[in-house]
Amino acid sequence: MKFSYSWIRSLVDGLDLPAESLERLITMKTAECEGIELAGELLAGAVPARVVSVEAIEGGKHVVKAVVDAGMYGRKTVVCGAPNCRAGITTVYVPLGSKSIAGVLSEGMLASASELGLSRDHAGIIELSDSDELPPPDHVIEIDNKSITHRPDLWGHHGMAREVAAITGKKLRNPVDLSSLASPGSPVNVEIEDLALCPRYSALVFENVTVQPSPLWLQHRLTSVGLNPINNIVDLTNYIMAELAQPMHAFDRARLQGDTIFARPAKVGESIVALNDESYTLTPANVVIADATGPIAIAGVIGGKDSAISETTTSIVLESANFNAASVRKTSVALKLRTDASMRFEKSQDPHNTVRALARALDLLPLVSPGIRLVGGLADRHADFPAPPPVSLNLNWLARKLGRKLDAAEVRRILESLDFGVAETGFETFSVTIPSWRATKDVSLPDDLVEEVGRMIGYDSIQPAPPLVPCAPSYDPPEREFLRSVRRLLAARGYNEISNYSFISEESARRFGLAVEDHVRVLNPIAAGQELMRTSLLPGIHGNIVENAKHLEDFRIFEVGHEIHKSDGGKPAERVHLMAALYSKAAPEGLLELKRVAECLASGLHVRPAEPRSWEHSARCAELWWQGRQVGRLSELHPELIDSGRAAVLDLDLALLQELKPDRSGYKPVRRFPTSAFDLSVIADSRELAGNLELHIRQFAGELAEAIEYVREFQGAPLPEGRKSVTFRLIAGAPDRTLSSPETTALYDRIVAGLTGLGYEFRG
Repeated sequence: MKFSYSWIRSLVDGLDLPAESLERLITMKTAECEGIELAGELLAGAVPARVVSVEAIEGGKHVVKAVVDAGMYGRKTVVCGAPNCRAGITTVYVPLGSKSIAGVLSEGMLASASELGLSRDHAGIIELSDSDELPPPDHVIEIDNKSITHRPDLWGHHGMAREVAAITGKKLRNPVDLSSLASPGSPVNVEIEDLALCPRYSALVFENVTVQPSPLWLQHRLTSVGLNPINNIVDLTNYIMAELAQPMHAFDRARLQGDTIFARPAKVGESIVALNDESYTLTPANVVIADATGPIAIAGVIGGKDSAISETTTSIVLESANFNAASVRKTSVALKLRTDASMRFEKSQDPHNTVRALARALDLLPLVSPGIRLVGGLADRHADFPAPPPVSLNLNWLARKLGRKLDAAEVRRILESLDFGVAETGFETFSVTIPSWRATKDVSLPDDLVEEVGRMIGYDSIQPAPPLVPCAPSYDPPEREFLRSVRRLLAARGYNEISNYSFISEESARRFGLAVEDHVRVLNPIAAGQELMRTSLLPGIHGNIVENAKHLEDFRIFEVGHEIHKSDGGKPAERVHLMAALYSKAAPEGLLELKRVAECLASGLHVRPAEPRSWEHSARCAELWWQGRQVGRLSELHPELIDSGRAAVLDLDLALLQELKPDRSGYKPVRRFPTSAFDLSVIADSRELAGNLELHIRQFAGELAEAIEYVREFQGAPLPEGRKSVTFRLIAGAPDRTLSSPETTALYDRIVAGLTGLGYEFRG
């Protein structure tokens, strides 16, 4: 958003701060400024000049030698290439020094409107009329739009001037004289179908209109703040928008059908050709301004071409309206059309501002269109606008919130300088009345007034001090601490945490064998392909693997997130899961590493073979059991899903894991007595699982088994085909003694006897 320094000065009496100093104050107390630029730099030394004679230059294509009468600079010879350079016209001479062009000494230049910063016209040198006066250069302060998005009043120069007056202690000049506004009795009627969508619509009718270029001062001001001059009527509406933050629009009255203007939702199938020559098909979600035959403007966004101002216009209907901010925003987004008007309406404009804008236009129109005449009075339809309730402000509370004690007189001065009404209602208590332009979702709470006072005194004037409050450690629920411990464990083992959306597409669900009907469907998905709430973390993890595999040889990732499942007659049930993945283009040890991760979370975990699912490798999938419950799954993705390497995936139900996990680990004293160890080589079928053999050994060993370790596996002669030898090392011990040789022998014999009874054999 660009603000003209000279424009602000014209609205603040006695403002004498340099533009650079003012920019700093605005940044510190109102909104972040992004810089200052000089608009119309060439105007500093420019003067009107009459072209006395023009002479072609031999060998110079489209270049002439012009002799001009430059007033205070005398007669000058200028080389000019503009097609409209001719004897008798009055243009602008700029003394830029002498330079030889096409063999002729050029003493300065003749400038176009674009070069002077008056407009974007660069087709030729500017041609002045007898009444034209050159405006002085101007400084333009650019303000970050995001820092004023909550302040609709600051989207106009008068609102910013109010801030500047409050900051500098100067007096704000009100450019609007409401007494000049005509009384009711307009020749046009206004009908509003829904006051929630259009809270106010005001209009005036003018005749004897002359459409022509705007005066140079008006063109310069619009150009300096980024608006393009078009003609005097359109330029004036843009000028008032830039001054009062109230968008306006002018219709050619001769092109309107009937004497009634309607503000209503569009009908199905209605369309309009807008001022940008684009055609838009409308829906009932779009509010339009219409006459008896159909839409003539898209409310709050853009006018229609059929009713636009042209050189033949002699009478106009000048509208100034207020529209629902959300409705304008939705229409703007749906039509992919953002305008200066829509940006302001999206901020919730003050409905009282419509008549102020018309009163301002009533004063300015005679300056840009001499002879223009008002027809009748004001057409004005509006909803009831109850005054916002006053806000009670306790000064002691204000001091605690602000961190600095202020005199009541100082607080009153600050608030009143911003046009808040202040009345004393008790000891150290004010009743503050909110002005209409700050009551549009901006100021409504005492905390908002703290900000107003704080920014005006300057936050740098508040001495930083630590709060005098008791410090106590925060309490973390057991679930949160458990999940944190899971994240710490995975991170310590080299896994990077990722986070995916909780939404998946129907295609992803079917790809991993997840029934679409089992998912909770999202009524308003944030994007295409995110219409289902996930019942598994797998689709998201798979997407992460595919993307990262394009750039990395191997990696480890994990996610802790919620699965969302349907429940009978209630809200969907959320179940927190851990899914970890290990990808490598070469190494096949992913399953074993992820098994170790699972064992770190659930000591004594047991792995059982499982039937492969559609997305799993047919020979590399297993169920994870702990304390008699299935807590997860371990598998390798099917090669069709990962074609550039191998990816192992661990899925753990953390909610169940936490439920089974003991509240605290039991104390285990340091062993005082030595242990004994011996090896067992069990002969079993070649497809027998080593884990099953370990469980049998642990069952028969009883409490004396300190640990059972897998050592090796052997197949081949002298063992028969289809048989294998699996060797385990058993470490035995007792907490209160050293096991004797007979006890160790008895333990060995008990294990052998038990396994023999189950049909196993032993190697010597």
